[in-house]
Order: sequence, then C-alpha cells, then structure tokens
Amino acid sequence: METVAGALFQRFEKRVAGLQDLAHLNNFYPQLLQAGCLGHSRALYLISTLHRTGLGLPLDSTKALKFGLLSAQADDRLSGMQLGHKHHLGVDGLPVDHDLSYAYYANVAAQTIADRELSRKGQAFVEHIRLIDEDALKLQTKENDDLFVWLRFQARRGMAEAQQAVSRMLFWGQQGISSNLKEAVKFYEKGAARLKDPTLMYDYGVVLLKGQGVKQDIPKALDLLNQAAAQGFLPALTALGWYYQVFENDYRRAVEFWEKADEMGDPVAPSNLGAFYAYGQYPGKDRDEVAAYHYFLKSASRGHTDGAVQLAAYFSRGIPGAVSRVPLNAVLWTKWVSEQNGFLGSVLRKSLDAYLQKSWPASLLYYLLAAEAGFEVAQFNLGFLCDQDPDGLVSRYMQVSCPWRYYNLSTFSEQPAAYALLRMGDLFYGRHPRKERRDVQAAVQMYTAAALQQEPQGLYNLGLLVEEGVSIPKAALQKLGLSSSAPADPYTLLVELYGRCRDHQEEHSFVPCSLALFSVHLKYIWMFHGSIVKFSGVAVVAVMTGLGLLTVLRRLQSRNPVLPDSV
Repeated sequence: METVAGALFQRFEKRVAGLQDLAHLNNFYPQLLQAGCLGHSRALYLISTLHRTGLGLPLDSTKALKFGLLSAQADDRLSGMQLGHKHHLGVDGLPVDHDLSYAYYANVAAQTIADRELSRKGQAFVEHIRLIDEDALKLQTKENDDLFVWLRFQARRGMAEAQQAVSRMLFWGQQGISSNLKEAVKFYEKGAARLKDPTLMYDYGVVLLKGQGVKQDIPKALDLLNQAAAQGFLPALTALGWYYQVFENDYRRAVEFWEKADEMGDPVAPSNLGAFYAYGQYPGKDRDEVAAYHYFLKSASRGHTDGAVQLAAYFSRGIPGAVSRVPLNAVLWTKWVSEQNGFLGSVLRKSLDAYLQKSWPASLLYYLLAAEAGFEVAQFNLGFLCDQDPDGLVSRYMQVSCPWRYYNLSTFSEQPAAYALLRMGDLFYGRHPRKERRDVQAAVQMYTAAALQQEPQGLYNLGLLVEEGVSIPKAALQKLGLSSSAPADPYTLLVELYGRCRDHQEEHSFVPCSLALFSVHLKYIWMFHGSIVKFSGVAVVAVMTGLGLLTVLRRLQSRNPVLPDSV
C-alpha cells in the first residue's frame, strides 16, 4: 500500500509541476486524499496546509488540524515540526505549550540524526537561501550546468578546493546537485590519494570506516584518519576516538582522543564525553549528569546536533539543585536540530528549483509546506513570492493574507531578515484588510528592529514617520543610541536619523538619505528664519535684476556704436 500511496503522490507532484495556474488544483484532491488514506504522510500534511490557507481547498482550520495530526502520527518530519512550531508560538488557535512543542521537536530532531545515517534518497542539505539574495541564486546549479561542469574539471585537474566542493555537493546534495554517494566517494578517494588534503582524507576515511557508498575498509580508514590527524585536522581526532569506542571497546583510548580534540575546540568531542558521563562509561569516574550537561552545552554551543539534542533533554527535565527546568530552551535547541532535516532540505530544493524555472504553482506549494513547518527562510520566501504574486496566483487562489501571515511569522524567529521587518512595518503602517486602522507603533517597532540590524532603510522610514508627526518612543531611541532630547526636538532627531542613514556603508542609501537630510535643513531654515530668507531673496532678485539690465545695455551698445560727427 505504501508503494501505491507513493506512486499516487508522485503523480500528483508531476501534475502540479505542469500547472500554469491553480484553478484546477482541487481536481487533484481525490488523488491526494487517496494517497493519504493509503498511508502517505506527506500527502496528509499537504492537505492540512491547503485547508489552513484555503489554497485550492475550502479554508477549514478543523480539517487542517485533523490532517496535520494524522500526518504527525505517521511520523512525517514536516508535520511534526509544524505542530512543534504552532505550540511554540501559540498560532492558529493552538495554545502556547513549550512541553508539548518540545515533544514534537524532540521526535523530529532524533529522526534528523538517524536520517543522516540512512540512504540519502529523498533528502537534501538544508540551505538558507532567500529569494532576494541574487548572489546565492547565481550559485545554484545542476549536474550539466556550467558551474558544476567547471568545478568537476578543476577537481580533475587536482585543485583541492574544487574537489572538496564537488564531493560535498554530491555527498550532501547541495546547490541543486542530487545526492550521489558513489560519485562523492570517487572524489574523496582521488583527493586523499593525490593531494593528501586532510579534509578529503578525513571524509574518505569516515566513509570507509562506516561503509557508506563503498565497501568497508577499516585498516585503510585508520591510515587516512591518522594522516589527517597528524596535519591537525580536529574531526579526524574525534573519528579515531569513535573507532576505539565502537570497534576496539577501548574507552580510555577513545577519551584520550576526545579530550585532546575538545581542548582544541572540536564540537563533536564534548558530546561524546558528555555521553560517557551521562551513562557512567567514563573510565575511572562515576556517572555525573552535571558534568554531562556542561559537556553537552559546550558541544551544542559549538554547533553539534547530537549535543544539542542531549542538552535539550536536560532543559526539559532539569537536574535537581544544578540545572533549572527551562522548556523553552529545550524547544529552541530541538527546533534548531529539526531544521537540519534532510527531508525538509528536499522540499526547499524543490521550491527553489521550481522558482528558478518560473514554475510558480509548484514553488508556491513547496514553500508553503516548509513555511507551515515553521522554517523562517521558507516563511520569508513565501511572503516574498506572495508579494510578487506571479500570474495573480496568490490573489486569485489563496484565501489568507499571504504576505501578512508569512512575513509576520518570520519576524518571530531569533534572527528575522531586515527585509521582512521593513515589509511588516509597511503593512502595519498601511491600511490592511486584517486591520481596521493602522498600527503606527507596531510599524515603529519593526523599523527600529530593522535599523538595529544595520539596515539604513529602517532609519529612513523612521525619519519619514517623524516628518508625518509620529512620536518615536524613548525606549526605541535609546536602543538606537539616539539623543535623549530628540523626542522634544524633531529637527535634531531627523538630522540624526537621516545623517546615520546617509553615512551607512550601503551605497544605495547615500542619495535618498542625503536628499532627505537636505530637505530637513531647508525646511528648518525656511520655518525659523523665514524673514531673513525672504529679505535675502528680495536682495538677490534685485541684484540679479540690476546685473541683468546692465548686461542688456552693454549688449545693445555693442550692437549700435556711436557714429562720429560729420565734418
């Protein structure tokens, strides 16, 4: 049944890819529903998101929740993230419940780590690419595109950086390249043998040790890892420790490698040491959960997913007398791990590929899946795509205010994009269907947040609000480091805002901010020194008039010379 369900869903995807608009999307609903009833969790999740937004289906929050729960029960990664996200923020009628949010995210986080060890079919590396980032969009490629062909050529010529790039793209499925372990291993092998590059020796050593995409060869793997470690490559030290733990059952030797790697800043080693403390496996020492917590904290802070999952568990339950129970921290750490899931990466890749091919319906649907799962970049991109409204797809077929919903959701992330903050500021200040009147102070908050991210447009927009008579709260001014006397003196505030905007490193801000600053100075002079300006103006006009008359007389004299008297 799973095979039939998968075939039905793939057929649905192919039909969507060929759509020019979404007018007939509801015609495919029976096929999508049938796939879901046969056990396809992603089909159930897609139905949930369509009902949530009213895209091609009636807007129905009850059905959206029901299908979302069914999908999560079937272990769909994105559906679990969706429920974790909604209970984290308390959106779409679900209450804020950090314990429940953590439960959903913890499940997906554990699967994310397990998924990496399985076949990478259907997975891709999660890439944080915004649709406004032209440089990142230009780097997207395919196996037969010029960029990838050129990189392969450079790799074959023996360039280490090219071999690292090509093997990474093939192994993880990055920049539009499909994951291909066997091809990646070939580049690992060539780079390790010819160049003695520590990164490639480590990568090849690990796949040989685990037998990923190649026949397992432990002696050769150890030789490569030792060579990489001798060149000071930290991950190789950690991998050697893992070998002694798993293959030799020599915990003392393993700890020696991990402690050395930990001292040098490796992120994986402290996670392994923490696990030994947590399970009482550290040689010569008793079980110590407090020590384990500190090692996991160190590992997570350095960017290791396993350490983050273990750290989150401690924040969820706490350690009496040592570590407080902070469910929100548990949510944030497991959310971070979940958002590195390869199946999320695959959806993002399909979204971006469809966007680059101008297949707007497919791009919209795939970004919708990732955005509803709470992934900030997808929320931003969906808001941007809805803003553009290609072929009128959004305005005609989506029953929620798409830019408002997804830009707004993206601003709740820990690091929202300045562009999203600016757009939400515009939406708050303008008259919007969701609001009976403008929310000026909310707009001020958004522009202030954008300015704090060194976005000159935020300063410029605040200046425009001040010119329209809007009062900027003192707290906002203090955050921006502006004069405390500014609220009582709009002129001083405008000079500071436009001056900072003009002096910003962004070149595009210089001209508009300079003109705005000049306009402020001119208005100030006219308002407070009007009589002087008027008198000066009259004097200038009189002088110019006099000079003009003299010029005319001289020209007339030069054209009509005085004739001498006749004799």
